[in-house]
Parts: sequence; C-alpha cells; structure tokens
Amino acid sequence: MEVFRYGQAEIDHLKARDRTLGRAIDRIGIIERPVHPDVFSALAHSIVAQQISGAAARTVWTRLVARFGAITPEIVQAAAVEDIQKCGLSMRKASYLKGIGEAVADGALDLDALRDLPDDEVIARLSSLRGIGIWTAEMVLIFAMQRPDVVSWGDLAIRRGMMRLYEHDEIDRPTFDRFRQRYSPYGSVASLYLWRVAAER
Repeated sequence: MEVFRYGQAEIDHLKARDRTLGRAIDRIGIIERPVHPDVFSALAHSIVAQQISGAAARTVWTRLVARFGAITPEIVQAAAVEDIQKCGLSMRKASYLKGIGEAVADGALDLDALRDLPDDEVIARLSSLRGIGIWTAEMVLIFAMQRPDVVSWGDLAIRRGMMRLYEHDEIDRPTFDRFRQRYSPYGSVASLYLWRVAAER
C-alpha cells in the first residue's frame, strides 16, 4: 500500500509556523494515508465517494473491482452504464464514471499531461468534466499526484478540523485562507492532520 509521502522537513515547517497545529502533530504522530497513484483510478474513486460515507464508498469500490477487475478507462468505456450502476452507484454517478472513461480512452483528456501542469490548471481541466467539481479535482491532486500544498475550502471535514483545532464556532473564507497561507507550502500535510482532528471524538 502506497501512502502520502512526507517527513521531518514538512513537520518542522508546520510546527514552526503554527504552534496549535504543531501540538496536534505531536499528539497524533505520522499519518499513513493511502494514495491512488493511478490518476484515473483516483478520479473514479472520488466519484464513488461523493456524498456518501467512507464505509459505503469502500463497499461500492470493492464491488466495482470485483465486477470489472482493474478500473481503467478502456474497461469503463466498454461497460454498460447499467452494469456500473449495479455495483451500488446512482445512475448519475455511473454516467459520470462512464463519461470520464470515454474522455480518457478517446484522448479528449490526457491524464499523463496533467502531471506537468500547475495545480490550478489541473483543477480547471478536471472540473470541466461532468461529475468532477473543484473538490474532486483537489482530492486527485492530493491522493493521486501527491501535490504538496492543497487545502480544500470545499471539504467540510477540513473546515470542521480547523474549527475544532482553533476553537472557532465557524470558519469564514478569509480566516480559512489565512490558515491555508500559514501552512504553505505543505498544506496537503496540514490537511491530513485536519482530517484526523475532525474525526476525533
């Protein structure tokens, strides 16, 4: 299992820039968060995970893999939408997944070329596809491309983690952006800890 790569340099930077986050890092330790190095697989997984629990997403993903084997653009393009749906997706999500498979298999979307583009351009290209919004594109940046500086405003758990960590009743966009700039250039590592803080009881 491949995990998001980070080490002492990122930890030292975040602890120096933000003492509150630093205390959480010391308490939690190193986080081994699985990644999907294959960009198409990560896109497909993100679509599956939209607006459902992590457990439900894992169940649907397991069914997809059992039904189709490797989740590749060619396999998804060749599959009937109804067969994709039977794995536990809504018809809307199944059509999104098939559409992205078709776009990649037909060459309309070059996933390899994305690796050479800056974050904002990757987000623009991915979010032009049906079913892919900014949040999904940001998750691909983190969990497929392992980009180092992504903190998603659209992620409710990230905002919940900030509120809990800094004892705020709410987080508005200017406050969020201030924290995000403080974490830079290692915002993705900060995101891992904010997710963990949000999940704590």
